[in-house]
Amino acid sequence: MTSLPSAERVSGALDGFTRWLCDFGETSFDHQSFFAGPVGGRAKALYYRQRKLGTLAVAPMVFFEAFVPSARRLFHRRLRFPIADAHYAMGFAFLREATGDDHYLETARHFLEELKNSRCPGYDDYCWGYPFDWVTRNGTLPGHTPFITSTPYVYEAFLQVHTIQPRDEWLAILASIARHVQNDIKDTPTSASASSSSYGPYGGAGVINASAYRAFMLTSAARVLCDERYRVTAERNLNFVLEAQNGDGSWHYAIDGVRDFIDHFHTCFVMKALGKILRLTGHSGCRSALERGVRYYLGHLFDEEGRPKPFSRAPRMIVYKRELYDCAECINLCLVLRSYFPELNETLERVVRDILDHWVKRDGSFRSRRLYFGWDNVPMHRWAQAQMFRSLAYYVREASADAPD
Repeated sequence: MTSLPSAERVSGALDGFTRWLCDFGETSFDHQSFFAGPVGGRAKALYYRQRKLGTLAVAPMVFFEAFVPSARRLFHRRLRFPIADAHYAMGFAFLREATGDDHYLETARHFLEELKNSRCPGYDDYCWGYPFDWVTRNGTLPGHTPFITSTPYVYEAFLQVHTIQPRDEWLAILASIARHVQNDIKDTPTSASASSSSYGPYGGAGVINASAYRAFMLTSAARVLCDERYRVTAERNLNFVLEAQNGDGSWHYAIDGVRDFIDHFHTCFVMKALGKILRLTGHSGCRSALERGVRYYLGHLFDEEGRPKPFSRAPRMIVYKRELYDCAECINLCLVLRSYFPELNETLERVVRDILDHWVKRDGSFRSRRLYFGWDNVPMHRWAQAQMFRSLAYYVREASADAPD
């Protein structure tokens, strides 16, 4: 496997980031801060009900997002995000694996403790969502509604740390998470052999990355917990993802005919899940889908400079040029798939160098977005400080595994 030449620079950036994280704290504003409070939430809800009037209502928030990102503080407050805590736990676990330093493992355990505290109330089993009310086109989802796009990351975090230092408590939490994902998340049959996963316990279907997350997590849980039921459910969700792939190798966000945009990080979510299932099972359908997906990904989701671009098919006008989240997921995806698709190594190194050269701030944190005029420098743990930290820590772990003894 090709070596990872930027590992020393990445390690330096991670050292700076961990110092920043200690000083900054574990709460932050968010990409959704403009719309998470009562003013922005009502404006967004109006936008979904009455497009013309709603456009006027959300225009101030869109303006601030494009030109005055720091105005988030006017609309909401700093919060703790479970999905970010899960990424931080995994990132520090990767650094423990790379270095053998137990201080990193202690920090990973800290984030697991925070995740135990932030589970969604009102559910028998462990599950996680967003800590704010989320206004969608189908209505408002109250804060702490569990999502299949959040809970699997926490599963991975507990599994990764449990693999390094097994504990009965963590194994019991993994079993609880699997029960929630199996029993509380809903299935909607889409063909004789496929079912679409709901986004949460409230039902609904058709979002492709939701089924990809569930397919991977239950494939893993079937093996870790020796439960065949999870494999059967995972197989139907996987078949839905495979059947939803477009002829050109892409995936729309959903199959409802409305949310048919194609963006960078959701594409990464889908292919990353397929890649993890391929590594666990050798599934030939995953390999075939990924061959087509990688061709589309490299051909349509990078700009003329070879940097990740947000959309190949956008749902609306966007107010930024590049996104930290896209870069983080690009690095992650390339690391997952590079043993199958060596051409991704060039993309991986180019994006890592770009992050190190242009996105690392003096205080050690990362820029959040490249706007059309300047940068969004508001550090947001969920969007995507934590994701970039984990991806770069994963990079260092892989570099240490590649290094000769």
